[in-house]
Amino acid sequence: MFYLAVVSVVWAFSFGLTKVNLQGVDPFFIAAVRLLLALLVFLPFLRLRLLREWRLSVPLFFIGAVQYGLMYSALFSSYRLLDAHDVVLFTCFTPLYVTLLDDVETRRFHPAFFAAALAAAAGVALAGFHGDAAGARPHLAGFAVMQLSNLCFAWGQVRYRNLMARRGGGIRDRELFAVLYLGGFLAASIPAAAVAAGQGGSLWTAACALTAAQAWTILYLGVLASGVCFFLWNVGARRTNTGTLAVFNNLKIPLGTACALLLFGEKEAGGWRLVAGMALILASLALNEWHVRVRNRSGAAV
Repeated sequence: MFYLAVVSVVWAFSFGLTKVNLQGVDPFFIAAVRLLLALLVFLPFLRLRLLREWRLSVPLFFIGAVQYGLMYSALFSSYRLLDAHDVVLFTCFTPLYVTLLDDVETRRFHPAFFAAALAAAAGVALAGFHGDAAGARPHLAGFAVMQLSNLCFAWGQVRYRNLMARRGGGIRDRELFAVLYLGGFLAASIPAAAVAAGQGGSLWTAACALTAAQAWTILYLGVLASGVCFFLWNVGARRTNTGTLAVFNNLKIPLGTACALLLFGEKEAGGWRLVAGMALILASLALNEWHVRVRNRSGAAV
């Protein structure tokens, strides 16, 4: 749980940084470069002999392509349609996707985990959604793109958690994590290269066109927010139950919204809703942990 909490705090700053410092940069290029940097961070830890375990390495490659490559491509595309605090808010359904996808994989419905995820989503709704009819039309397109991003991220973390539980015995996460980043990088680099070629350039010319602030922002986001934090997130996912994992998927939302409003100057009324929403999310986390402990003491399956 500690890993998930640390990552939530780091990611809270990432949304505003991306919106403010990387505005106008091709979203596929951002995704590809961030994942390339993440790959380089974990490449020294890769154990090449484990690549021969194709029943593990090949699925990990495809998990990375979806959880990171496709997710990032959709996420960064949404910044052209939404403010940063709206991008954060529209991730609110990820906990529901996490619990339902895990139920599909395990072929068993967990009502307590679903209730915790639903409470976390309600906390986000309380924290930030509003009845601004004037902004509804552009928000619909942005909302749809964000749900694609959410589904990719939810499926990836659930699939990684279950795959490593079945086949990853004795293997440390860092020894194969570069395989996920390789899949993500290749998935994001194909559309990035196509966009650059359509503009008469290449990924290298796009990189050369970055300002110093943009280059430093991508470096920070690629190494820390992507490379280190995605690793810690999936490791944390393996060490906790599905309900807690689902709730933590929304903890970054009030934190990220507060950062976008307070640090990056975005305007949104109703600061009291942030406090109330955060309280509801934390309450759902506490209730879920209490439920798991009670079930464990009684010897019942969670």
